[in-house]
Amino acid sequence: MVIGVKMKTLCLILLFHGSLQLQCNKQQITAHIGGDLIISCKYDTNPYLLSKKYWCRGESRGTCEILLDSEGRAKTERTHRSLIVDAGKRGLFVKVTKLQFDDAGVYWVGIDKMNADIMFSVKVVVTEVPVSKPRLWPLSSLANRPTCWGQPVTVRCGCEQGTAIRYTWFHKKALLQLSQDLRLHCGSVKKDSGDYYCIASNEVSSQRSEGLSAQVVVPADSDCIYVINMQGQPVYDCADRMTTTTISTTTPAPTPTTNPPSTPSSTPLLTSSTCQPIRNQSLPFSQTEQMWFLCRARMGFPLWYTLLRWIIFASLLVFLHIFHVCITSRQTNAKRKRRVRIKHLAQ
Repeated sequence: MVIGVKMKTLCLILLFHGSLQLQCNKQQITAHIGGDLIISCKYDTNPYLLSKKYWCRGESRGTCEILLDSEGRAKTERTHRSLIVDAGKRGLFVKVTKLQFDDAGVYWVGIDKMNADIMFSVKVVVTEVPVSKPRLWPLSSLANRPTCWGQPVTVRCGCEQGTAIRYTWFHKKALLQLSQDLRLHCGSVKKDSGDYYCIASNEVSSQRSEGLSAQVVVPADSDCIYVINMQGQPVYDCADRMTTTTISTTTPAPTPTTNPPSTPSSTPLLTSSTCQPIRNQSLPFSQTEQMWFLCRARMGFPLWYTLLRWIIFASLLVFLHIFHVCITSRQTNAKRKRRVRIKHLAQ
């Protein structure tokens, strides 16, 4: 019993003495997959400057596998990703690159010594790369305002950094779906719609994206119009589309009368059906033109716009006429000068 206690005490003394002869800056290292780890150690250079140093792996100091030594003799499958540098009084350095999950475990920095090596234990933990803040962007451009015509839009959530990322979409703190893409359309966007956002997460971290808002202007049961506002995307509205839709959906039905509008002086009701066959109706010219202008305004083109088109067309005709007159005048003058020159030469 006494001998056992003495042996344990002797071992503790040796370990303590060895720890004074070799000290490293970290006893546990947590690194990300694909990253690097660097360990810096100081040791007593007086007796051990020329001794072999090594880097080994294993739970026990007596059974650990030497991965690399300062003499370059140890060769394993992990040797090409490990490096050990003995800089003498400046210290001893160990570097491992491109960490993988199976690199996690217990390692030892050792100095070769007669009877009992001097060793320092280092525990390595390899984790996923933390996710960065996710960003939202539409897979089709919003500049053309596809939502004004009720077309679906797919929004993607993505991170620049992170491994094994899981994406989750929420709407007003309610879980929507577990996917990277969110498809918005007339059936999914509700009239009281608010902010949508995405959360990217993995085993070590999670981040929330900026929100996007989807506002319904005209419900789906009529002629769906909705607007999406998102950071980094153009801000737009559907005012022109709303005007056209309101006109087409609120056109009153013709009121039945006892006397049918058979006389030419009666003006028919302006609807999409009466605007189309105007050219086939036997109306006076002035009344036909009035009907045409009113129909164009009724169908979504304002009167000033139609007048402007006619003014531009008339200006183009005047310009072409003046251009034709100028060309004709130049040709006539050229012929006259040619005759005068020929007559002068003949004399």
